[in-house]
Amino acid sequence: MKRIALYHLETLTWIARLGTFQAAAERLHTTQPAISARVREVEDQLGIALFRREGRRMVLTARGRLLIDSCEPLWTGLEQALLDISDFAGASGMIRIGSGEIAAASCLPAFIQAVERDMPGVSMEVELDLTARMLQLLLTGARDLVFLAGPVASPNIRTQPIGALHLAWVAGRAVAQAGGFARPLPVWSLPDPSPIHGAMRDALAQQGVAARSINSCNNVRTLVEIVANGGGAAVLPETMVRGEIASGRLVEILPRPDRMLHFEAAIRAREQEPLVLELFRRTAGLQIDPG
Repeated sequence: MKRIALYHLETLTWIARLGTFQAAAERLHTTQPAISARVREVEDQLGIALFRREGRRMVLTARGRLLIDSCEPLWTGLEQALLDISDFAGASGMIRIGSGEIAAASCLPAFIQAVERDMPGVSMEVELDLTARMLQLLLTGARDLVFLAGPVASPNIRTQPIGALHLAWVAGRAVAQAGGFARPLPVWSLPDPSPIHGAMRDALAQQGVAARSINSCNNVRTLVEIVANGGGAAVLPETMVRGEIASGRLVEILPRPDRMLHFEAAIRAREQEPLVLELFRRTAGLQIDPG
């Protein structure tokens, strides 16, 4: 019998999951040459070519695809068995999480705290970004689990709803006292294609008011400061401006839009790693705005 080690199965599985040697190397915390060397070891043991070069890309041969498709359920089954025995308390590894600013300020801290408590061997890398960018990183394998504004419809993404937020038209106190949209105001929003940007444009049309200009910023906290200091008006998630409204620093100057901002947790549709699937399962208990 050929001597194929477990780390060979793991390497082949991650190449299959992520599509490239480089992505597999990043996931396994090694280098691309190390991944290439492992593949060569398997090829030498079996006496077959698993990949062939096409330009700068390495493409699976037919026999290579057959082997990797066979290896993936073997490795996944082993991972699942070991994790089931320990009820995931013995889980280890790095999980890369992407989140929008709103989810990061709401449900994400409690989620991370629960993972740290229940799975002390798991490390987490969290990066904040806009929805479009997070989807791209998820699909390329650079993120394992993302929290984003939705709804997102894609055959390559599996999603779990985690709640919705009301939106509010707000401006600083001085702008409100001057009549708000009685005259055209500068309007601020997250950049297109953010769902908030679309909700802002829908709300302008629904209310029949004119914007003097439409401006964008990719940070909600910065948007709050801009409008609070008299820079115009904005449609923002009510939960993010609740304190400023209560203090009078911001004032609601138009009725709240009918459209709510929905949020989802998402993983790749073909995700097979048991740890990622378990964390995704746990997102069903989250609520974007528990307050």
